[in-house]
Amino acid sequence: MATAVPVERDAVAPAFAGPGREVRLPGASLLRMPAGALTVDLLAAGVGPALAAASTAGALTAAALDAAPYDLVVSAGIAGGFTPPTGAPDESGAPVGSLVVADEITAADLGAETADGFLPVTDLGFGAVTHRPPVGLVRQVSAATGARAGTVLTVSTVTGTAARAAALRARHPRALAEAMEGFGVAEAAAAHGTPVLEIRAVSNPVGPRDRAAWRIGDALNALATAFGKLTPVLESWNPHDHDR
Repeated sequence: MATAVPVERDAVAPAFAGPGREVRLPGASLLRMPAGALTVDLLAAGVGPALAAASTAGALTAAALDAAPYDLVVSAGIAGGFTPPTGAPDESGAPVGSLVVADEITAADLGAETADGFLPVTDLGFGAVTHRPPVGLVRQVSAATGARAGTVLTVSTVTGTAARAAALRARHPRALAEAMEGFGVAEAAAAHGTPVLEIRAVSNPVGPRDRAAWRIGDALNALATAFGKLTPVLESWNPHDHDR
């Protein structure tokens, strides 16, 4: 599991049996935790898609070289949540304190600005902008934790204005949350042929920055509670299911 920063990693660690042991990797270290029949590696991968991708790729490569490849990579942490558009049902947004599980992990600002608007990098003939986690696993995670399923956007610059929040939502009407690492983690996982999942707890609304309104502690507690419910789901999930 890859978080951005140690405080997110440490929030979910108590969900597993412990105690963990540190495993040093080139440029990073991870915490290896027993979790019933599973072994879970917790990695503080760094902030932003580039560092998260590099750190996650390093962990995936080390595991492959040890002949112990991962069955699943999870990007987890806190995020900003989109409020529902005017007149839309509450389920089309993610309020502070809620959980979101990504059914699409999308790079929201990877592309080019033009006079006619934003073009994703795929329209320029390169790469990908979306990764899709296993459908059945998303469904099980949502049922176990109460998380809302929808698009989680990855941005390199956190949204700080109402105008940008509206523009992102117009381009991605199913977006529930934005964070900075999911797409980078997903790119690394895809390069190794490993399924990916993204789980976020909402600490603040997407839009004008108001630090006084952030509820980081509440979001970390929600994340910890969610992971306390996930071990049975992960133990029973078959990575070879056809709904990957």
